[in-house]
Amino acid sequence: MDSKVKHYIESQPQNRQGILTDIHLIIVQEDKTVVPIVEPMMAKEMIVYKGKGFMKYGLASVKNYMSLHVMPIYGSKILFTKYQALLNKAKFQKGCINFTTEDEMPLEIVRQLFADCSKIDLLKIREDYLKEKKAKQKK
Repeated sequence: MDSKVKHYIESQPQNRQGILTDIHLIIVQEDKTVVPIVEPMMAKEMIVYKGKGFMKYGLASVKNYMSLHVMPIYGSKILFTKYQALLNKAKFQKGCINFTTEDEMPLEIVRQLFADCSKIDLLKIREDYLKEKKAKQKK
């Protein structure tokens, strides 16, 4: 584990360190296209997982909860609906999944989530969107 990631996790409350470590390890095991770095996002320091220069995931521990940003599910209604039902104890927000305990984020489902998301290429989705937008403008 990267020393900055390890330091970030170890600086969180003791009762959160285990679930943060487990989720971090699942992300890097299931999605080999991302690299974790600790940096600020939305005025909070968090672990940001980047692939091809884009943030694909984020993992944060804030005052009252932990937060998992999973960009691929917000581009896929099918994945969003699937995991909103499977992770029904967690709180799905506009751009993240918030949780307070391990019970709200069963690791076998989290692993399945990242296995599904690892297949999604956000850069390709963006490139396709821009091509489609450009083609519409020419008409």
